[in-house]
Amino acid sequence: MNNNKEHEKFMRMAIHLAEKNVEKALGGPFGAVVVKDGQLVAKSANKVTTSTDPTAHAEVSAIRLAAKKLKTFDLSDCVIYTSCEPCPMCLGAIYWAKISKIYYGNTKHDAADVGFNDKFIYDELELEVEKRKLPVVQLLRDEAILAFKKWEVSEFKIDY
Repeated sequence: MNNNKEHEKFMRMAIHLAEKNVEKALGGPFGAVVVKDGQLVAKSANKVTTSTDPTAHAEVSAIRLAAKKLKTFDLSDCVIYTSCEPCPMCLGAIYWAKISKIYYGNTKHDAADVGFNDKFIYDELELEVEKRKLPVVQLLRDEAILAFKKWEVSEFKIDY
């Protein structure tokens, strides 16, 4: 799908989802669309406030729907169109889903200008764990490592 008109069509879908979400008071001003081979697979707007789920960003919600519809966690043959540059959580989800390309509308700076500032998360990720604002304490590693050891030899292991 190299046609700019096709890319614009899907980006407009994402933008429309964001706008409608605001107009209908359904959540934040974000929308995302997952596409495979030029065909819409899934779409979602931000559902954080309506679902009381802080992870229900548009991109994560669209990825969940796409994975369910395609019956796979590997979306490497898909692209995502999102009304805004993905936050760190959504970017992580996009990488984990192996989505091949991101198209976005607004920048993270545009989002910060209206109160969605992710800079503190990016800044925190640069710090050593001990220097982050959120206390992080390692506990019971000797017990926790057993699950990894079992995973390494499991006949049910699926790489992802």
